Amino acid sequence: MENEIIKNLLEALSVSPENVPLRLQVAGMMMAEKEYEEATKQYQEVLQRSYGNIKGQSGLAAGYYHQQKYSAAIIVYEQMKESIATADEVLYIKCLIKEHSIEQALAHYQQVLALNPGFSDEEIDKHLRLPSTLDMDDDFGFDDDESYLMEKPSIRFSDVGGMKNVKEEISIKIIQPLKNPDLFKAFGKKSGGGILMYGPPGCGKTFIAKATAGEIDAKFINIGINDILEMWIGNSEKNLHEMFELARRNKPCVLFFDEVDAMGASRSDLKQSGMRHVINQFLAELDGVDADNEGVLVLAATNAPWSVDAAFRRPGRFDRILFVAPPDDIAREEMLNNILKDKPVGEVDIKKIAASTAEYSGADLTAIVDIAVEDKLRESMAKGSIQPLHTKDILKAIKQHKPTTLEWFASARNYALYANEAGLYDDVLKYLKIKK
Repeated sequence: MENEIIKNLLEALSVSPENVPLRLQVAGMMMAEKEYEEATKQYQEVLQRSYGNIKGQSGLAAGYYHQQKYSAAIIVYEQMKESIATADEVLYIKCLIKEHSIEQALAHYQQVLALNPGFSDEEIDKHLRLPSTLDMDDDFGFDDDESYLMEKPSIRFSDVGGMKNVKEEISIKIIQPLKNPDLFKAFGKKSGGGILMYGPPGCGKTFIAKATAGEIDAKFINIGINDILEMWIGNSEKNLHEMFELARRNKPCVLFFDEVDAMGASRSDLKQSGMRHVINQFLAELDGVDADNEGVLVLAATNAPWSVDAAFRRPGRFDRILFVAPPDDIAREEMLNNILKDKPVGEVDIKKIAASTAEYSGADLTAIVDIAVEDKLRESMAKGSIQPLHTKDILKAIKQHKPTTLEWFASARNYALYANEAGLYDDVLKYLKIKK
């Protein structure tokens, strides 16, 4: 009966193809019938006719999830960040777990729990084993330095495609002082300090931070805003202090603050005095007012550097601001080779594909390969044998997926042109080939 109704509604859509509410209804019914592939096509049609439609984005991401297209779902969820509902957030977390982005999944799960303290999900809990608090005692000290917050990455700079300038800056600021302490001491330079990385999402800021820790065989602590903030006045500052103390007890240690704009927002924009106290605490920790920060290496990432308080950019704090651009041609070739590894591949011209994906992030490249793989899976099932990927298959997928970095550059361009007195965004202008 349900399929008959869907059939009738599809006939109605053929007469009125621009009817977005009707198309959403059809897609929802298809989802209920577990016709995920067809539902996904309808949601894509919705978004072509109604860009940014929340119901369309939510349905499309869920359709991708149920088809095990986790990378594609993640990209859609990331576009929904400002208006994502709890149900979407839960599927987003599951996608992150499937893609082995455990730290990011943990941060988002903490956000869900902050809004819904009684929420639980067996599948998510199984992978994250998230405690109800930060495992802190009555004095707000961590019970165990080997907490779930800390890891020791094995990746190195050689595992990171491209980013030559970023690697060089991190090396001279962070890595070389540790490897050549006497030389740097002769010039009065200590090991430690901070680097702020900014750029569009999905371009490897977290990955380069982990690789930095790997380069110096250091501990790595990935911190999101939900690891810090609590509703009680004073607790957030104590949490932040304990994060730095944890790093100081485990030197050398890389502290990585993701989405630092959430914690380092401009104080002039804040109406809540509580957040001002957190920012002041953050600045005091960076300055090492009551402690020695030598050997504590602070990296931070943001998609919105224009929202970060200028005080964070003073010498001794985040005094190096690095633009992490979308991967260049060579980096995209490396990424594509890695993504296609272990997949059935025929003749694939990596250079041609890389040349056709300017402005695509690493996450975007994964998405287009996923799209091409899905088409090949259908073809393989129809023919009864494995059909390998070819160049034309991936080029076809590129036409279906536009780079997600474009929206970010639209915003960044305005700041680079009209709010760039200190030259902070010169690298953005250079990337966009705009002369001041």
